[in-house]
Amino acid sequence: MASWPRIPLEDTFGDVLRKAMRGNDIDAATLARATGIHASAIEAWLRDNGAAGADEARSIARELKLDPEKLAARAADAWHPPAIDLPDVRHHPQDPHPSNGYVFFLEGGKRAVLVDPAGIPGNLLRILREGAYHLQYILITHKHSDHCDATAEIAAAFPAAQIVMHELDVHAIGSLASKALHVRDGEELPFGDDTAIRMLHTPGHTDGSSSYLFKTALFTGDTLFAGSIGGAFGDVTGYDDILNNVRSKIFTLPDDTVLMPGHGPPTTVALEKAHNPFF
Repeated sequence: MASWPRIPLEDTFGDVLRKAMRGNDIDAATLARATGIHASAIEAWLRDNGAAGADEARSIARELKLDPEKLAARAADAWHPPAIDLPDVRHHPQDPHPSNGYVFFLEGGKRAVLVDPAGIPGNLLRILREGAYHLQYILITHKHSDHCDATAEIAAAFPAAQIVMHELDVHAIGSLASKALHVRDGEELPFGDDTAIRMLHTPGHTDGSSSYLFKTALFTGDTLFAGSIGGAFGDVTGYDDILNNVRSKIFTLPDDTVLMPGHGPPTTVALEKAHNPFF
């Protein structure tokens, strides 16, 4: 059974503030004029030097189109998701990256999937060999190196495993791109006799950012974190796309869907609806 320690949220109050300001194209001086909060205080919070008080956070939220009460709670560091365990998902850190990798598998069997092969290849190979897994798929959520820089080594060790990655990001894995399966939004991959993996195209962090749904778990990459969202770095997609995709594709899943992000602790759809200041 996967067991998560209580690890910090991926984003600080300053990170949330920075992403919302960037997404709304508002700098510290403009936000200061709109809220009456001194620009030096805002700049300090962006450096994680302190955090806004409740009334200040609510004022900022209204200007940045965030939820005022949720942002006030985030400024006070008043919420963290509870520990979440799933019997058929194993989490591992992607050392030396500060990112999450996952193996999920069918109960009672060894048929498995690796999500985001990154970090020290030997660590990943040890995890896979210790589990004696038959690796069927290598799913990659997006093109950033802390989510795919061990792809070549894993593919060489498990040549029968099918690499799956969106065509807009697949260039990041070099020559292996020609062997990757390019799935489209809503398409399903067969997994076992009566199970499938559904891909949701959730661009904005990158143009090819994808989330993968297995049973009641969604692997969101860097689209959605507990209490925050990923940074908007797409070439043709961005901040508004992230927000729209979370609302239309992730928040329409059942409330008990467990969200397994690329950074930070797991959460659920219900918890993010209740606590994420971006929504």
